[in-house]
Amino acid sequence: MTPVLIMLIICGSIASLFIVPRYFRNREREKMQDTIRAAIDKGQQLPPELIEAMTRDVRRAPSTRQRDVRLGVIWLAIALGLGALGWVGGEFTDDNLNAAVACAAIPGVIGLAFIVLSFFNKSKA
Repeated sequence: MTPVLIMLIICGSIASLFIVPRYFRNREREKMQDTIRAAIDKGQQLPPELIEAMTRDVRRAPSTRQRDVRLGVIWLAIALGLGALGWVGGEFTDDNLNAAVACAAIPGVIGLAFIVLSFFNKSKA
């Protein structure tokens, strides 16, 4: 395999860690909405517990400094891992290292953005 293909597979697998759970969560919500729609069409009353369970995910906790720093450190660790994988995983050529750094730059910048955002977050938690 070529080094570029290997890096694309690695980046694609990392992206799938975020895309696949979101896809299945959306499918589950769609099925729940279809069930509720069928119950409303038949004239059944919806229990308050069901309505609260549906809106629980919508009400997210506000972002805190601690959460932003934690996410930033996680993203930086992912970037360092990708860079190290490209450096150690292949021959020591400039092409392998450049591809690894290019792939690691995206999560690295996301991590830095979260850490910078933590400084601007007004919450004390």
